[in-house]
Amino acid sequence: MNVMIIGCGRVGSQLALLLAQEGHNVTIIDKNPEAFKNLGGTFNGIAATGTGFDEKLLDELKINKQDAFISVTSGDNTNLMASQIAKKMFKVPRVIARVYDPKRADIYRKLGLDVISGTTLVAAMIRDKIIENRFTSYLVETGELGVIEIVVNGALKDKRVSEINIPDEFLVTVIERKKRVIIPQPDARLEIDDKVMGVVRTSSLKKVKEKFKL
Repeated sequence: MNVMIIGCGRVGSQLALLLAQEGHNVTIIDKNPEAFKNLGGTFNGIAATGTGFDEKLLDELKINKQDAFISVTSGDNTNLMASQIAKKMFKVPRVIARVYDPKRADIYRKLGLDVISGTTLVAAMIRDKIIENRFTSYLVETGELGVIEIVVNGALKDKRVSEINIPDEFLVTVIERKKRVIIPQPDARLEIDDKVMGVVRTSSLKKVKEKFKL
């Protein structure tokens, strides 16, 4: 997958390194060249100095070839502008904007943008949002908890809810089955293609994914 990231701060650099290590083609842009020090010496993608709304730069970096565009700078307006350009002008299939002000989040969603808000962001969760087909994760405002959505496959078929809950780490809250929403009892069994929503501690995200072979 080809991914372009705007902003090489803590989240942007972590996300760039994570995706590059997985073999994805990563391009990261930041207006401050000093920010690229956050990437260390192992990053094998493209790092370019500039802004996410410099159309000439974006064109030179082949934004039209990107599968995903993520703007995670420290400014809401910058993220909105860059994301709008990527989505509307260059037709990038997947565009995600970081939003600090929760009041703006709904406005951005109405503009057709995929929005992630919260005071603390986990790079691994953003990665899951753009890469995984069977697993989606969202961050709750505190950054300590996430809400995950899992589509049931063969490995989870016929499992009881009580079997997949992990005390103090993961709790199934809702099951969507054939457009019906179910609040599950502990002995409820999962069926193929069920969408399972649950709350997970962000520190336990890796453990949960390994347990469910995600």
